[in-house]
Amino acid sequence: MADLTVQRGLYFEEFAVGDRVTSAGRTITEADIVAFAALSGDWNAIHVDAEVAAKGMFGERIAHGLLGLSVASGLAVQLRFIEGTVIAFMGLDWKFRAAIKIGDTIRVQAAVAELKPTPRLGGGIVTFDVQLLNQRDEVTQRGTWSMLVKSQPTG
Repeated sequence: MADLTVQRGLYFEEFAVGDRVTSAGRTITEADIVAFAALSGDWNAIHVDAEVAAKGMFGERIAHGLLGLSVASGLAVQLRFIEGTVIAFMGLDWKFRAAIKIGDTIRVQAAVAELKPTPRLGGGIVTFDVQLLNQRDEVTQRGTWSMLVKSQPTG
């Protein structure tokens, strides 16, 4: 089992089941939530209205679930293990487990769960078990991501 912290993207053949990586943390701000609401058009009061959110089940505004997923994707890309070698994001199975609140610092933990060679597509599908954790090590989101990754050049 290897750590996927690298200086460049890995080719399909360089991954092994059990390889893992953890990102740096990123603190979610009110500005992040407002910017995501503007970008997505999702102005649900639980995200942007402090008075309405205070009366809801979380007692305060929370980040959009898809904001958490988007930040998770960015944190994974910043680790560089797929930089320049990922061909396509193929799909995901994702669960939202706990709210991400303003001021929470989230980070990604990912482990290679499955490898499926797909030579006709120029590489193989790498499936990762992914968790999005907050500063208390609570799982806020989790699931699997599948990516088509290039094969090593031959010759």
